[in-house]
Parts: sequence; structure tokens; C-alpha cells
Amino acid sequence: MIENKVALVTGSSSGIGLATAERLAEAGADIVLHGLMSQKEGMDLVSHLENEYNIRCMFSNADLRDPEAIAGLIDQALEGLGSIDILVNNAGIQHTEGAETFPLQKWNDILAINLSAAFLCMQKCLPGMRERQWGRIINIASVHGLVGSVNKSAYCASKHGLVGLTKVIALENAEFGISANCICPGWVDTPILAAQIEQFAQANQLSLEEAKRKIVTTKQPVPEMMAPSQIGDFIVFLCSDAAKTISGAALPIDGAWTAQ
Repeated sequence: MIENKVALVTGSSSGIGLATAERLAEAGADIVLHGLMSQKEGMDLVSHLENEYNIRCMFSNADLRDPEAIAGLIDQALEGLGSIDILVNNAGIQHTEGAETFPLQKWNDILAINLSAAFLCMQKCLPGMRERQWGRIINIASVHGLVGSVNKSAYCASKHGLVGLTKVIALENAEFGISANCICPGWVDTPILAAQIEQFAQANQLSLEEAKRKIVTTKQPVPEMMAPSQIGDFIVFLCSDAAKTISGAALPIDGAWTAQ
């Protein structure tokens, strides 16, 4: 279904984004990689995907806080690969601090990258999707798009906003063969969490596996983190014909976190 389609995955230099790019490439899609790394590092990833999956690939390290840089990213992708058929808005940042002292610049950056950038990418990609009468938009939200947590005011605001925005995009484009959905992951086993787990293990004299289980089960009943590749597999499914009428949904992959 997605062979020879073009997929843009923001924040795809590691973690969920890279796993998603790998899964989409494996399914035959050409890939636009994006991430905060040097051009050389990005081109090394491009070579890996092209050689491993026999697809076309390109890379951008555009700053998603800058609307002009976002426009340049989309224009570069359209010029290089001809279309953007699948858009995965995955890039995101976080800062944890109580609302009363939360730095304004952190608030602005989180809203810009987690929410405004997703809006601007969708806005730029939708005309082509409408013209081709086919498109898949998958926004990576979070369980924090559905529930709150202390010290995460900006993150929760951005992810709740992304869920609402996605519903509007789904409604406005329902007649054009375009679906738009949010995925809401719980704990995902990514490098970002490694330092947190190691610190928790040392502080509590636990093994890394015991620490990981303890951290996970503070929020979710299923006592294991998801692999990033599981989210990539789910995204490939959402791009398939089998999922074409799934639209406007906020889909938890959270080990029953939000079932409580």
C-alpha cells in the first residue's frame, strides 16, 4: 500500500522516529529524515536506509521552532522526492518543573516544537494530499495528551492540544482520502530514559531491570516498556487500507495506563 509513497518523519534521528522511518522504509516508502544532528550524521543515516531498504531518502536538520525553516523543510522534500504522502509529526521536547516557576522560554519552545510545528507541517502537506486524494497523518502525542502529570504543564498542554488539533484535521479532510490520528504512547524504551533509569537504580540499589520495572509500574499496569519498533509497526498499519477509516482517533499504546 505504501510502496513508492513518500514519508516525512520529524525527529527521526533516534528513538520512536528512527524506528518509524525504518519500518516505513521496510514497507517500501521513500523517507525524509529529520533531526538535530550534523549534516554528515544525517547523511550517514540516509546511506544506511537507502542501502538497507533500496529506497530514496533525504535528510534535514531544520529548526522546528522557526516557521520559515519548517517551510524550507517541506519545500526541500517536495523538490527532492516529489510529494509527501505520509506525515509523521514525531519531534518533541520536554521540561519538567512546577508551573509557578516554569521558564517562559521553555514553555514557548515546547509549544512551538510539539504543537505549532505539527500544525505548520500539516498545513504545508495537506494541499498535495488533497490533490492526490490520499494522505496519512500520524501525530505522536502521548498519554499526556489524555491525562495530566505534575511538573509537565507545557508538555501536557502541547500534547492535549495536538490531540484536539488532529481531530479537526481529520474532520476537515475526511472527504479527500486523508486520515489523521494521534498515537498516545506510555513508557517507551528509548535512549532518553536510560539516564533516568540508571539514576533510579543507583539511588535505590536496584538492578537496571528492577529499576525499569519499578518506574514503569508507577503509572502503567503492564510491567514493561514498549519498543520503539512497536510504534513503528502501528504506524505502518495506520497507513494501510485496513485502517483507512480510522481517523480523528487518539490511540493509546500505554500498557493500560489510561484504563485506570
